[in-house]
Amino acid sequence: MPRLSPGPAFAGLLLTFTIVMIGTTVPTPMYALYAAELGFSGVVSTVIFAVYAVGVLAALLLLGRWSDTLGRRPLLLAGIGCALVSSVVFVTAGPVAQLLVGRFFSGVSAGIFAGTATAAVLEAAPERWRARAPFLATGVNTGGLGLGPLLAGLAVQYLPAPLHLSFAVYLVLLFAVGLVVLAVPETVDVAPGARPPKVQRLGVPLEVRALFVSAATAGFAGFAVLGLFTAVGPRIVTEILGVDNRAVVGLVPFLLLGSSTVAQVALRSLPRTVALDVGCVALTLGILLVTVSLWQASFPALVAGAVVAGAGQGMSFSSGLAAITAKVGAAHRAEVTSTFFVVLYVAISLPVVGEGVAAQVWGLRTAGMVFTLAVAALALAALAALVRHQRAPQPA
Repeated sequence: MPRLSPGPAFAGLLLTFTIVMIGTTVPTPMYALYAAELGFSGVVSTVIFAVYAVGVLAALLLLGRWSDTLGRRPLLLAGIGCALVSSVVFVTAGPVAQLLVGRFFSGVSAGIFAGTATAAVLEAAPERWRARAPFLATGVNTGGLGLGPLLAGLAVQYLPAPLHLSFAVYLVLLFAVGLVVLAVPETVDVAPGARPPKVQRLGVPLEVRALFVSAATAGFAGFAVLGLFTAVGPRIVTEILGVDNRAVVGLVPFLLLGSSTVAQVALRSLPRTVALDVGCVALTLGILLVTVSLWQASFPALVAGAVVAGAGQGMSFSSGLAAITAKVGAAHRAEVTSTFFVVLYVAISLPVVGEGVAAQVWGLRTAGMVFTLAVAALALAALAALVRHQRAPQPA
């Protein structure tokens, strides 16, 4: 098959990355429809969502280093294959178990692309785009996640076959980007007889542990907010705020993730310590606005909270990861990064399952307010720990 030249290959990888990440959040505005059709509870909805995070973690830990040895293109094709399996499952979705399988494969696809596609984009970037490639990779990753619920919400609200059309279109797009990946030159020099590497170890060296705990606490709070908006947000919009338009349901997580993307890219020149601190403050203010929206049933407060909390999440995540990786040597960077992502994907899954259980006991409004106040307290605790770490004497 003919290979693409550097410019089209770079653009093709960015497009592929975007489309694959879009698919991971397409079900967001559909959870309530699945619940009504299949007769399951809000707790089951959060479990279906959480299985996605399990898939991400499995891919990050088991497959995260494979592309360094086996090449970027085979792993990208494997990620697209997992996305295809997930989409077929959702197109034909029947019992709850089938939805769980679909979300797991979607998570594996996202986990493969998080590392492999980022590396492929950086390596394929033409010289004039090299400096901007990391921010473009970040943008298409988070931006794709945000576009998923927005586009799916519009399709569910205004087009026929609300639970099937989006996935049918997505299948076509996946086949198209699969052809693009086949035409992209391999950027890794694959040795003959190369074998998959061992499972990625987890660990945090002692010299970076204090910073890691502070940054990971901020990251945990930020990703818990992502979990709330993408797993429980649709119920909040419809049941508490009384908005039954699925396009609006998809708009709210889009605002959160879009704001996160813009903050990561636009504020990249801020010093890491400043960005971390400001991110924790914005995250706290944003999630408190979400608390107000639950208390007062205010849609404007929810929108404002999504924008402010999204910016805080983006800043605390990107600057926290950068600060940690800058403090460790190359020998420990992969295991520290993997450990950081394990914390984040635990945060995006387990807390929302707990919120779903609490909602059955206390009601959605009360459970949501307790959840948001707890996350705000966690963000403030992270800020306090970061300030203490920054003021502590640093080793020479």
